[in-house]
Amino acid sequence: MGKMHLSLACSNYDRTRALFDGRVAPEGIELNCLDLPVEETFFRMLRHHEFDVAEMSLSSYALSLFAENPPFIAIPIFPSRFFRHSCVFVNAASGIREPKDLIGKRVGTPEFQMTAGVWMRGILSDDYQVPVASVTYLRGGEEQPGRLEKIAVSPPPEIRLESIPETKTLSAMLESGEIDALYTARAPSSFENGSGKVRRLFENYQAVEQQYYSRTKIFPIMHVIVIRRLLYEKSPWIAQSLYKAFSRAHNLAYKDLYDSGALSCMLPWLVRHAEETRALMGPDFWPCGLERNAHTLDTFLRYSFEQGLSKRRLKPEELFARESLESYKV
Repeated sequence: MGKMHLSLACSNYDRTRALFDGRVAPEGIELNCLDLPVEETFFRMLRHHEFDVAEMSLSSYALSLFAENPPFIAIPIFPSRFFRHSCVFVNAASGIREPKDLIGKRVGTPEFQMTAGVWMRGILSDDYQVPVASVTYLRGGEEQPGRLEKIAVSPPPEIRLESIPETKTLSAMLESGEIDALYTARAPSSFENGSGKVRRLFENYQAVEQQYYSRTKIFPIMHVIVIRRLLYEKSPWIAQSLYKAFSRAHNLAYKDLYDSGALSCMLPWLVRHAEETRALMGPDFWPCGLERNAHTLDTFLRYSFEQGLSKRRLKPEELFARESLESYKV
């Protein structure tokens, strides 16, 4: 019997690259890897279920589990993580100098259900006493007009959520002062153009994020890997096979960070940066699997429920194929 041919839509990160270049192959599976922008992967997978296996927004995936027939099942592989304090942007003339100044303001968000926004709202509420319902949210395209939620959401009435005009973008509205702040995954062009009209709320974000990790031990998870559920139900063995392959690729990326023979990316002090990260967060600072990530996942699932997205508070183990959560021992 030949190998199963599966399509994989996932960004070609250092931690997935070995799957793309063939250094790692899942047992019994031949992958057709598509390197796509995450927004395209999410849109096509959520709307049309186009791929067999795909990178997926953690928030969108969690919400998909409440469908009458949930279309996906995940494995505990996390291709994207990011500390998001650096991604709160404010209009320089808005009077916002510290987090509590956000209260009562107009805040843009590309999608209310996007993972980055869920983390930012939760952290601002937990750590800075900025209640989720204390601002007015305006959603729409950050750089292109007309962006819609990939999954429909109905926040509770105390959360004020409006859509911006279809002809406008959040980036331009932030620069002009039509909105006061923006919670986003990507730095807006109105910040990157250097006009000075948009700045970060946490300008010393690296120190703030390191303190956050030291206190909470949370390295926020943004994305998971999902499998089309109908495919998984026919061949449940693929969950463990894919989990093992992604884990092997992940471990190869660690080795590349410390290779001083030839740098794996264009950072002149890459090895030093890796050493500093390991000193703060430990040698396996981007762990796979459920056990090491249960606290981070549980915090996110609490935020999703508290913000009126999840219909009930999910448990971390409910997210994943059971075959990917345990392995044999000799």
